Amino acid sequence: MTDANVVDRTHIPADDLAELIRVFDIGEVLDRRYLADGLMNVNWQLDTLVGRFALKRVTDVPRERLRHSLAVLPVLVSHDVPACAPLPTVSGDVIAEIGGSSYCLFPWSDGKHVRGIDLSLSQVSELGAHLARLHVALGHAAEGAELPMPASATAEVTEAGRAVEKADRLARAVFAQSVGDAFDVAASTAIEERKILLDKYAHLRPEGDLPMGPHGWTHGDFQYRNLLWANGELATVLDWDRLGIRPYAEEVARTAQVQFGVEGVFDLERVSTFAAGYRSVIPLESAVLVAAAERLWWKRMTDFWQLEFHYDRHDQSCDDLFLADEALLHWWTERLDAVERAFAGAA
Repeated sequence: MTDANVVDRTHIPADDLAELIRVFDIGEVLDRRYLADGLMNVNWQLDTLVGRFALKRVTDVPRERLRHSLAVLPVLVSHDVPACAPLPTVSGDVIAEIGGSSYCLFPWSDGKHVRGIDLSLSQVSELGAHLARLHVALGHAAEGAELPMPASATAEVTEAGRAVEKADRLARAVFAQSVGDAFDVAASTAIEERKILLDKYAHLRPEGDLPMGPHGWTHGDFQYRNLLWANGELATVLDWDRLGIRPYAEEVARTAQVQFGVEGVFDLERVSTFAAGYRSVIPLESAVLVAAAERLWWKRMTDFWQLEFHYDRHDQSCDDLFLADEALLHWWTERLDAVERAFAGAA
């Protein structure tokens, strides 16, 4: 993790910028603009004498994992995946370690971030097919690099009791705030409501740590903040920091949730269309997608990561996500059957 010394996320220290110019050999920086779309990492647009670039300061991924992920990108580009390969430093590395931070530089990609609910149904279908083709390309890249593939991909299913223990710990952290603000009040209420849900629905906890369906290399964060659209087409897939081996259906379900679970509700028609688009390339069984949706619902039921960011790391960048996800969780819980039908293609 790399951003401990940076107080202002929007600022590049002058010494860092001077060193970045030197190690990437990009000449004078004529203009720079902070890009507010990112959540974990920090990004800027740099206009220089030799061109326009995207600069990323990576704050939430270990360097070696980042280096491994970046090494895959040129291979994916050769398989026609719409990705951008990183630019090397003058020493040939893809990461510049400067001032306690890790920086990566990419060619600038034109396009816009489009929320899932703002995509047409035909674009939603194509997005599902894009994700499946990406999984296929990642499989070919892994084979070409002779990367080992485990026989299975496990995923822990948190027990309700452990989630309640975490909720109680966070409730104490909220109470410890001497002067609670509006977020503290909302978090306290949400924690108590979540404990009620956990007690009521504990019997629906998915069984076992071995998800159904095939697994392989996945993007890890395939969602609208990491997708650029241009002229109605998906132009670039960004942010490969969380590349890893997972069940394919897990990424399908998570992508559908982030793309089409907006303002506290699921757009079930788009969920169904997206899943069908994926299955047009990789024919996952309906039962596999339904099981993945069930596991994701339970993961959201037992997870408090945004509150951990807020109270453990003192990082408020994901506060809005917590409030939105909490609303969606309640809506989803009241309509479990309808959501599962959507993933099965029956919305």
